[in-house]
Amino acid sequence: MNTQKNAPRLLGAAFLLVAVVSLGSGLLLSSAVGSGSISDILVHVSRQGNLLRLSSLGELATSAGIVALAALLYSVLHTQHKLIALVALGCWLAEAISLAFSQTGTLALLPVSLDFVQAGAPVHSYYQTLGTFLYSGVNGLGMTFHMWFYCLGGMLWYALFYTSKYIPRVISLWGLLAVSVALVGIVLQLLGYEVSIFVFLPILPFEVTIGGWLLLRGIKEHSRDVHAPASTLSTVPNEGTV
Repeated sequence: MNTQKNAPRLLGAAFLLVAVVSLGSGLLLSSAVGSGSISDILVHVSRQGNLLRLSSLGELATSAGIVALAALLYSVLHTQHKLIALVALGCWLAEAISLAFSQTGTLALLPVSLDFVQAGAPVHSYYQTLGTFLYSGVNGLGMTFHMWFYCLGGMLWYALFYTSKYIPRVISLWGLLAVSVALVGIVLQLLGYEVSIFVFLPILPFEVTIGGWLLLRGIKEHSRDVHAPASTLSTVPNEGTV
């Protein structure tokens, strides 16, 4: 019973922790790779190795946090619809795996960048090709797949929150809208279009909001009662029977 009561608050803490660590890791990566052409990125990475390593460590911690988050969501929401909760759980486990895999491309940039600079930063060489493959291919596509599975699972989780009324429905609707817009952006990216970062930004304040709500308020207890097993309700004596 204590685990059941504490699960929503643990879920809120997990939402906040994953959001903060993910944001921090993304900012570290941006600082580590800089901007410009792939040659500029390789030169910048060679000077910011520690930032790159910290960014990848943060993303791996985020990946582990997603697994814990998915497990907590399943424990809270599986009574609403077990099959939907299982599919959502699978999506977010795939999200965690995709995110972890993307870091192989990120970390592999470091030795390539060091060799590139040591070779005199040649203008036309295989270093640029390899760097593009690691940064835009392995890391970039890994992050895209990570968001794809996040959006699919998120739509299912937040739909279950909406039907359960565990939290205010306006929060659930916000989550559904945010992940739906992000999913459209991901599809456009996979089709080869440039998508603005602003398409994905509403997800962060939503996760902070739902995390804070669950941490401070938990879930509505009366919603649990609505879904109580019929066998439990049938034990109440009927005064009208003989």
